[in-house]
Amino acid sequence: MLMVDDMRQQFGKVAVLLGGDTAEREISLQTGQAVLEGLRSRGVDAHPLDPREVPLTTLLEQGFDRVFIALHGRGGEDGIMQGALEALHIPYTGSGVLGSALAMDKVRCKRLWQNLGIPTPAFIEIETETDLEAVAGTLGFPVMVKPVHEGSSCGAAKVTAAAQLQPAWDASHRFDTRVMAERWITGAEYTAAILGDRVLPMIRLETPREFYDYEAKYLVDDTLYHCPCGLPAERERELGEIMLQAFQGIDASGWGRVDFMLDEAGEPWVIEVNTIPGMTSHSLVPKAALQAGMDFGELVVRILATSLERDPLRREVRP
Repeated sequence: MLMVDDMRQQFGKVAVLLGGDTAEREISLQTGQAVLEGLRSRGVDAHPLDPREVPLTTLLEQGFDRVFIALHGRGGEDGIMQGALEALHIPYTGSGVLGSALAMDKVRCKRLWQNLGIPTPAFIEIETETDLEAVAGTLGFPVMVKPVHEGSSCGAAKVTAAAQLQPAWDASHRFDTRVMAERWITGAEYTAAILGDRVLPMIRLETPREFYDYEAKYLVDDTLYHCPCGLPAERERELGEIMLQAFQGIDASGWGRVDFMLDEAGEPWVIEVNTIPGMTSHSLVPKAALQAGMDFGELVVRILATSLERDPLRREVRP
């Protein structure tokens, strides 16, 4: 672990990008504030910056050396912000443009996983009413209907009958012009936090709700987080290898989270990758890190250190 003086020398002046102008703004503000406090607790010269309030050129004008991205959703997590920071030659945390864009686009992400042989539930993109009619024959029921480009389960709904498809599609359309239906997996829900090339202890989620939705993630206190997750160590290691492959297979890097299910037969199904997971009081990555022996301050410093792994032009530094 770096000492305080070493951190100040290596990291310099750090901007924590938070807020933004998306459906996940409020969660991003909470994440950013937690990250800001964590970095400052370890002596990092960190400052908040909300791109909805000030232009990104402020980073240059105020002499920031690097950025901790704490933005969620489109405009912050989908490669747009990463591309802007590359244009400004400012190092940043987490995945680059390609990995961020693929993780946010659930359809292209799943197509890539299918090509790599990574198990992921069958799906179709719903573009017309004809596609709605095809859902029952192609996937059966139940299905999960959700926006292609959203996080935090915004606009997502479980559909158990054909009559529910149109309302679910309409609800998802309020968040995104592209909507998908995905075969529902009955079983236990897990998440694997990733830091560098390391898979942190897995968490098994247990919620009384239909699924781990927005309210279960951020608003209510009836979700149970089992960490250790209860799987045998060898099985957890095997699943960790699949989740790391799913993460790296879409060019994600630095840190993130892979959500997956184990069906009733114990087979894994990768659901999605989150390249900038939440860091609130309800969030999963800090819980996994704590189980691995890292408190919150150490976790955010290690995440910030991912910005040192590439040069200011965001070209990956090779040994």
